[in-house]
Amino acid sequence: MAQDGATPSAGRVVAHVVSRFPLISETFILNEILELERLGLRVEVFSLLRERSSVRHAEADALVERCVYATGSARALAAAQLHWLRRRPAAYLRAWWRALLGNAGSPKFLLRAPMAVAAGALFAREAERRGVERLHAHYATHTALAAYVAHQLSGLPYSFTAHAHDIYVERSMLGEKLGNASFVVAISDYNRRLLEELYPEEARGRIAVVHCGIQPDVFTPREQPVRGQALEILCVASLQDYKGHPYLLDACALLRERGVPFRLRLVGDGEDRGAIEEQIAALGLGDAVELLGAQPRDRVAALLREADVSVLPSVVTASGKKEGLPVVLMEALAMEVPVVATDISGIPELVEDGQTGLLVRERDAAALADALERVWREPDAVRAMAAAGRRRVLAEFDLHRTAAQLRDLLAG
Repeated sequence: MAQDGATPSAGRVVAHVVSRFPLISETFILNEILELERLGLRVEVFSLLRERSSVRHAEADALVERCVYATGSARALAAAQLHWLRRRPAAYLRAWWRALLGNAGSPKFLLRAPMAVAAGALFAREAERRGVERLHAHYATHTALAAYVAHQLSGLPYSFTAHAHDIYVERSMLGEKLGNASFVVAISDYNRRLLEELYPEEARGRIAVVHCGIQPDVFTPREQPVRGQALEILCVASLQDYKGHPYLLDACALLRERGVPFRLRLVGDGEDRGAIEEQIAALGLGDAVELLGAQPRDRVAALLREADVSVLPSVVTASGKKEGLPVVLMEALAMEVPVVATDISGIPELVEDGQTGLLVRERDAAALADALERVWREPDAVRAMAAAGRRRVLAEFDLHRTAAQLRDLLAG
């Protein structure tokens, strides 16, 4: 640990390449950066876009001040293109050719590829100016492309973390990014197996499983709340289709029919908010459901302390979009809050049905209602599962341990 003396990584400078900073829904990235710095690395943040939401964590402020934003200065962005065109014209033009050719099969990715290439050139120049020794991108899509371009131009090694939709939905250039990376982090065994099945040659010897981690000293076990007059249900999830809110609302309507009293709080915001509000009204649940919008970490922790259960009704969409391994479930279990989730992707690696929580089939409102009713009817049993869940979090999802694993990879 950095504060206990010198480490092999002490004084090393790495750059985290992210899509939008500081994004409230990506607190795990902020926490990872802060922990890596605590462990002795200097982390520069390179972001494709600047997040301007009024809700953000105070810990991000200092990083925002020194963050390199690709959209921050048109002059700096243009100057970086000219710099590499003069210094390494073949590599620069090859980067453009590979990005356009590699993304030609996806109109959405092809439209965004030029920005990623231009950003990669800027990041490569800034990396040299700031003494960066390697780049690490979060997500395998546009950020990994920017890091790949920066690698091609500067010669600095790069790596990336594969999370969820970035490898589940569209995979433009994924094999090429994987094959040129010094290593790739998969946040779950599920993701590792998927990459190895899709790209056996490129993945060989390159993939390390490093879970996202949470801070157990922040999400500590709570005093068990006195059973109230209603089941306190909390769902922390952006209001997007793959989060499965419609099935949770249908399950709540079933709870009402069964005579189970409840209050549901929804934390998060997103494009589906209007549709969710309409469904709440249509089901007559307005008196029992609150939409709280996006909330900072300390508020989420406070809400978890009041909850009887944390639920995540995620689904796999028609496009293949789905969860990776949600941090909010780790936070809930770290606080010994019972969890109910769906049996998809990497979730069973954390939530083992009947052992550390309750798992149900996706898109099954009746099964969700059954699980939530069980929380109401069998509080002692589900609290025992939650206690076992905290033990699993401490063993496998403690940020201090997971960040140290990534630190060692970055220092290699």
